[in-house]
Amino acid sequence: MDKVRASAAEAAADIPDGASLAVGGFGLSGVPQAAIRALHEQGATGLEVVSNNCGVDGRGLGVLPAAGRIARVTGSYVGKNKEFARQYLSGELEVELVPQGTLAERLRAGGAGIPAFYTSAGVGTQVAWGGLPWRYASDGSVAVASPPKETRDFHGRPHVLEHGITTDFALVRAWRGGPHGNLAFRRAAANFNPLAAMAGRTTVAEVEELVLLRGSSWRGVGRRVWARRMCQAKEKCAAASAGVVAWRRPGTSWTAVAPSERSWSAPALRVMMAA
Repeated sequence: MDKVRASAAEAAADIPDGASLAVGGFGLSGVPQAAIRALHEQGATGLEVVSNNCGVDGRGLGVLPAAGRIARVTGSYVGKNKEFARQYLSGELEVELVPQGTLAERLRAGGAGIPAFYTSAGVGTQVAWGGLPWRYASDGSVAVASPPKETRDFHGRPHVLEHGITTDFALVRAWRGGPHGNLAFRRAAANFNPLAAMAGRTTVAEVEELVLLRGSSWRGVGRRVWARRMCQAKEKCAAASAGVVAWRRPGTSWTAVAPSERSWSAPALRVMMAA
């Protein structure tokens, strides 16, 4: 099945109000900018976003809270997004802060079908005890706080129970992708992208290079299917349900993806070329 879409707008057109999204990227590295712009222009609101951070003012995910489109964020870092911080502290936005490694594993676990797991991260803190402010009231008091979590000892050490995360959609950026939805992630841009791709029931992937498969040759893009829809990062979008994606920096020659550069697959993917 060819999962390539003509544009990012087409790949993100059916994301509804209130949808949950896993979004790849770390800081501003590996951020699916074209897909985020398309979602912003599409107008969906009340979104629940899972991402390491929420971009910066005017860039990355930062454009969505600025437009009042996000209702809840699960992440590990607020960053330098002043509008995001303002909305959180004023009670307009609910925020669940999670230790970064725990967030990564919750996404991976959800994508792997693991409902919950134990970790020592957060033991002896409010992560385990509860009471972290998820939402503030208008007067500055805590309106919604995190609940206490189950703890259990393993090998004489306490561990906290954490739940896997799955979302309605995922927005990711990949190095290369093929028409069937396979994706390859490269270097620092890999970060949270493969984890988000796993967690999304429908994954929209923007790719730097769309690879056309010839016969049995996969040209180093990997055999795992990640996405339902793919679009090219140059605003030419290619969406995929089961396909291959790999990346190349503009102006550089094609090189095979080494095993260390990892390639993964998602049950549903749309692939688009990155801008």
